Amino acid sequence: MRVTLADPSALIPGFERVHLEQSALYPYGPVGWQPVHTVYVPADRFDAGTVRAWGDAALELMRRHLPQRELAAILGVGGDLADAVHGRVAAKLGAEPVEDLRVDFEDGYGQRPAEEDGHTSAAAEAIAAMHAAGTLPRRWGLRVKSFADGDPVRSLRTLDGFLTGVVERVGRLPGGFVVTFPKVLMRAYLHQFADCLRALEDGLGLDEGALRFEIQVEAPQTVLFLDSGLVASLRGRLAAAHFGVFDYTASCALPPHEQRLDHPVCDHARNVMRTVFAGTGVELSDGSLAASPASDDRRAVQELWRRHAELVGHSLGQGFYQGWDMHPSHLVSRYATVYAFHLSRYREYTHRVRAWQERREAGEGVMDEPATIKTMTAALRRADLALGADPAPPA
Repeated sequence: MRVTLADPSALIPGFERVHLEQSALYPYGPVGWQPVHTVYVPADRFDAGTVRAWGDAALELMRRHLPQRELAAILGVGGDLADAVHGRVAAKLGAEPVEDLRVDFEDGYGQRPAEEDGHTSAAAEAIAAMHAAGTLPRRWGLRVKSFADGDPVRSLRTLDGFLTGVVERVGRLPGGFVVTFPKVLMRAYLHQFADCLRALEDGLGLDEGALRFEIQVEAPQTVLFLDSGLVASLRGRLAAAHFGVFDYTASCALPPHEQRLDHPVCDHARNVMRTVFAGTGVELSDGSLAASPASDDRRAVQELWRRHAELVGHSLGQGFYQGWDMHPSHLVSRYATVYAFHLSRYREYTHRVRAWQERREAGEGVMDEPATIKTMTAALRRADLALGADPAPPA
C-alpha cells in the first residue's frame, strides 16, 4: 500500500524508553491466587492452635445456626446454589479455615511495653510450631505498630524479634510471609520502612525482596499521596494495599453509626486505591465488620451473618476480592458470600468466553468486546483459585 510518512519512527523519539517505563509501572501478569480474607488475631490471644480453634468455632456456629435449607434466606445465596455453597463452606472450615493470618501488635493489641517482647517471642514460637505441623496458612505475618505513633523503634523491635525468632526456630523464613504497615500518614514512612526491611534481609541472610509489606490506607492524608510511581519507587516491596474503614471514617469525622464499609466516603477511598494500583500487581483488600454476635441466640448470629454478607458482597462488586475477618463467625458469611459470588456467573462466563473463542454468537443479544472477554477470563481464573484450584501452600 502507499503511505505518506517515510519514517514514522523518527516522529516518536524516545519511544523505547517510555515503553520500558510503562512495563515497569504496569507489569502485565495473569491473575494469581489471592486470599479471600485476612484474619487479625491480637498477639496476646494467639497460639499454635488459634487457626484450628477459629475453624471449629465457625463450624459449630454453622451447625447450630445455618441449616442448609435457610442459607438462601439468611445470606442471600440463590436457591439453586445453596446446596453447593453450604457444602463448600463446611468443607473449607474443616480443611483450611484461615487463608491469611496476621498476628496483631497494633490496635487489637494496644500499648504493652513490658509485655510486647514476650508476646513477640511466643508468636514466633507458635508460627514455627504451625509450620512444623503443616497448619501455617498460605499467607501469614504480623501487623506492627505505626510509625505515625511516634515510636518506630518499638515497631521495628517487634518485627525484628518476630522474624529472628521464626528463622532461628525453622531454619529459614517459610513462604507466604508479609508484614502489615498501618496508619501511614507520611509518604516518607514507606521508604523508611522499606529500608528497614532491606537491612533485616541482610542481617538474617534472606534473599533480596523476601520481605514485602502491605500498606493500610486509613486516613485521607494517605489517599492524597498514593500514585503509581510510589509502587515503582518501593522496588517491589509493596505487596498490597488494605483499606481501614474505622480509622478512615473517624478521620473524616463521620458519626459512629456511619462507620461502615458501604458508606460513600469509603467507596471514594476504594475508587482511588483501585485507580492508583490498577495494573501494578499490588493486591487490594477491603476492611472489616467490627461486630460479633451479640449472643449465642440464633437470631443474633443470623443477623450478623446477613449484615456481613451484605458488606462482603459490596466489596466484591467493587472489585475488592479480599477483606478482613475479626471473629470466627465471619468465616461462615465470608466463604458463603465469596463462593456464591463466583459460582453465580461461572457457567454464563464460561459459555460467553467459549463462544468468543469459537467465533460464534453467545446468544441472548450479547455482543462482547475484547476487554469484556479478558475480564471474564480473569474472573473465571479468580473463581477457580477461590474455589480451590492451585492451593500453592507456603514452602
